[in-house]
Amino acid sequence: MNRDSGVPTDYTPDWRRGGPNVNCSSCGRELSASDVSCPNCGQAVATATPPPAAPAAAPASSLPPFKFDRTRWSPTDLVSGVASLVLFISLFLAWYGVSIGPISVTGDALVHGYMYIPLILCLAELTYLVGIAGMPELRSRLPVPHEMFLTVINIINLVMVVIGFLDKSGAGWRFGAFIGLIAAIVAAAPKLALSLSARVRKS
Repeated sequence: MNRDSGVPTDYTPDWRRGGPNVNCSSCGRELSASDVSCPNCGQAVATATPPPAAPAAAPASSLPPFKFDRTRWSPTDLVSGVASLVLFISLFLAWYGVSIGPISVTGDALVHGYMYIPLILCLAELTYLVGIAGMPELRSRLPVPHEMFLTVINIINLVMVVIGFLDKSGAGWRFGAFIGLIAAIVAAAPKLALSLSARVRKS
């Protein structure tokens, strides 16, 4: 030990070991990074407390918030949507029936496998209309114009319903067939008329 300074002769300063140059706040003795107290005076070495980590930011959603607003529908959207809902329900009602004495057997529109086409298209149209009422940005993401999309769906539904209405295979009609046919006509008529009038104006 060096008698003048009180520092042991075998002590290697921390800066020579490549560590930070830290001194005791009480006696000024040079400390190493591993010291928890001063080896000269016993003063505890203050340790810096790291600042609390900032909370992770919530990932931004790629979709806008859903906020349903019926006013985003045009009058023809509303008519087509309601009529398509009625058509969807009618597909599960009795369309055909056969009466043999007191026994009556009925079947819905889905006895014809092709009638699943209007079933799926009605679901697609209703889902789309609810979507644009809550997130109008979806309308601009549609690869085809809005009116064309709904017109094509409703015309296909009308054609399939007419075929199903006529394809009764010797059975009689029941109330579901008439409800479905009327609903298909009402759903297609406004959009079809709108498309035809737009073409007439362009010509």
